[in-house]
Amino acid sequence: MIQPYLAKISIFPVKSLDGITLSQVSVLASGALQHDREYALFDQKGRFVNGKRNAKVHLLRSQFDADCQQLSLQVQGTDESVTFHLDKERSELEAWLSNYFGLPVKIKQNNFTGFPDDTNASGPTIISAATLAEVTSWFPDISVEEMRNRIRANIEIDGVPPFWEDRLFTKVGDSIQFQIGAVVFAGINPCARCIVPTRDSKTAVATENFQKIFVSKRKETLPDWTTPERFDHFYRLSINTKIPSSEVGKILKIGDPVSI
Repeated sequence: MIQPYLAKISIFPVKSLDGITLSQVSVLASGALQHDREYALFDQKGRFVNGKRNAKVHLLRSQFDADCQQLSLQVQGTDESVTFHLDKERSELEAWLSNYFGLPVKIKQNNFTGFPDDTNASGPTIISAATLAEVTSWFPDISVEEMRNRIRANIEIDGVPPFWEDRLFTKVGDSIQFQIGAVVFAGINPCARCIVPTRDSKTAVATENFQKIFVSKRKETLPDWTTPERFDHFYRLSINTKIPSSEVGKILKIGDPVSI
């Protein structure tokens, strides 16, 4: 008998930098998770400085304090480490990042919605542990933890088969309502992936033929329970969600049961 439960919570306080794992997290009025992608890096043209545009993002290791206010950065493969307060030392942090990337970098904060990739489905992204294991099996040189770092989902569900989360969306314009613990979600669509999963999360080295292999295997393993017309292409993994404003202040906790 399938008994889905919440197995892992990850948030990414600065969009595109390393995430942190939590035992519980609260829901904001916008439907975002507290502190998830609350900050983001921007260039002088107002574009995100992220892994899609700049592979040097992958070489930055980041750590946060419990309040997600102190950010420590280390350049992969070096002993250089610096720590800044995201509010009180923002100009110093921006100067360090500008020097690192070789271009002017500004940090912006949005503590209401954060900076989601999909502004129409701005809730947490969801994947199952079995899906990560299955996709990892397509690439002999990649570990499950590395695949997890490449996919960067917020919520991981266990106790289910691979691609179980593909049950959580339906045709365009509709949604699937489900619940994790006390929190109500609407499943919106399968998440289109970008160039980021093709690269090693710590070295930025591209995995040969990653997207080609992924697309072929994803098509081959597409489950019967999904909505196939949502796959205009097969470079999609995890699902995008919305959380209604009625859920503000509710807490998601490791071990919470999942029900549709």
